[in-house]
Amino acid sequence: MTELLNLEIYRFIFIFLRIGSAMVVMPGFAVSYVTERQRLSIALAITVVLVPFLSSYLPPAPTDFLEFLRIALFEIIYGVFMGIFMQMMYSALSLVGNFAGQAISFSNAQSFDPTFQNQSIVIETFLSLVALTVIFVTDLHHLMLSAVIDSYQLFPVGVSLPVADFSDFLSQTVNKSFIIGFKIGSPFIAFSIIFYVGMGLVSRLMPQLNIFFLSLPLQIYLGLGLLFLTTPIMILWFTKYYEDGLIKFTSGS
Repeated sequence: MTELLNLEIYRFIFIFLRIGSAMVVMPGFAVSYVTERQRLSIALAITVVLVPFLSSYLPPAPTDFLEFLRIALFEIIYGVFMGIFMQMMYSALSLVGNFAGQAISFSNAQSFDPTFQNQSIVIETFLSLVALTVIFVTDLHHLMLSAVIDSYQLFPVGVSLPVADFSDFLSQTVNKSFIIGFKIGSPFIAFSIIFYVGMGLVSRLMPQLNIFFLSLPLQIYLGLGLLFLTTPIMILWFTKYYEDGLIKFTSGS
């Protein structure tokens, strides 16, 4: 009975290390209004449910304490890697918010963003909160947890860390996030180019006109109108990218 209890505790600890470290970092859970105790409580509840299903992926309990520490450290690294991967995909919205803020002249209007936990442009905070709400409403957070669970097939417990694969995969994720952020924010890039070119032509045709007095309110009104029109499309495009990224990871492609 004692050996069986020790075996169950060993399985619980190793599964909790990966699940808990991922939830501390992944979007939606790693926000300022979700405390560390709440994140770990959710991770504990999920671990209790997953122990019977993931026990087959665990190797025999190590008899050496140093081997136990090595496997535990690897599990934490795997979980943090999963969380960072999801955060990198989510950071595409940060680039979109910067493009929109620069186009609407809101770059100096900043507030605390609870999602990224830093000072950011108001529009960036707005887009990140809307996207986070859509992720939980559409149950994409279930797919995030499924990606962590499926990582046991990609990264078996106890094997050496694929450091080179980690760095290559994260660099590709950053590249894809930048590209998708640039594509989603392209309406605001085009708006900025057209608006400034138009204001430049007006200032040349009518030198006596106070172009700065005219351009700033016009830029704000037109930019906000463009934001209201494009926000649903931008959020849908981002959630599709986020879902496809998680599905490709879980499928190992």
